[in-house]
Amino acid sequence: MMVLLPLLSLLLLEWALIGSCSEKGGNDEQPSTYSDTYYHGPWIAGRPGRDGRDGRDGAKGEKGDPGEVLNGMQGCPANVGHSGSPGPQGPPGIKGMKGEPGGMHSSLIEERLNMTSYLTARLLKLSKALTFYGNMVHLGEKFYVTTGQSFNFFMINKTCQEMGGAVATPRNKEENAAIMKLVVRHNTHAFLALREGIIGKFYYLDGSPLKYTNWYSGRPDGQGQENCVEMYTDGTWNDRDCSYYRLGICEF
Repeated sequence: MMVLLPLLSLLLLEWALIGSCSEKGGNDEQPSTYSDTYYHGPWIAGRPGRDGRDGRDGAKGEKGDPGEVLNGMQGCPANVGHSGSPGPQGPPGIKGMKGEPGGMHSSLIEERLNMTSYLTARLLKLSKALTFYGNMVHLGEKFYVTTGQSFNFFMINKTCQEMGGAVATPRNKEENAAIMKLVVRHNTHAFLALREGIIGKFYYLDGSPLKYTNWYSGRPDGQGQENCVEMYTDGTWNDRDCSYYRLGICEF
């Protein structure tokens, strides 16, 4: 009995040390094997004890300083290569299908018809007004119009052209009579679109020879000094200097 007391005391001491290590060990790893220790004495060594439990995690450490990123040196720019030669032209594509024929939108057609009707009505009113005041005579597809003012032949010709017409040109008896109405209305003489070429021979302004004449008896008699033609109130013609002022009549 006296021999067992020291043995029991060592066992108790060993268990006490193992318990102490399990409480203080923290993150210390325990060896998986136990080395037998032999003591000199009258006792027998006990078996190795069990591994102790893992300790609790320690406190979180302070955040370290950020690391430095080293940027490399910029390289030399690359040389731009020359443009290559254009490649050969490709084959023509397949011909597309023929599209549907286009057509005018109905609203556009209606708009144009309305505009045509409006212009026709305005032209009719204008024609009636000009006829009433004796400034226009209508014959077939031609209109003979005057402002009642007198100018030299060159100004009359320019004005008629700017308006899209021409100086009144009688090419037959009917047209001569229509122009005469305006001459009688304003009781004056009017220039016609005739000019002298060869002395004593007159032509239309486009250079073509006259197909109709109505000269007053003994006219022309200017012998190259009177290159224009005027109409008297009886409808007959007389050669006259172009610089004189006469009634201007345009035909459209």
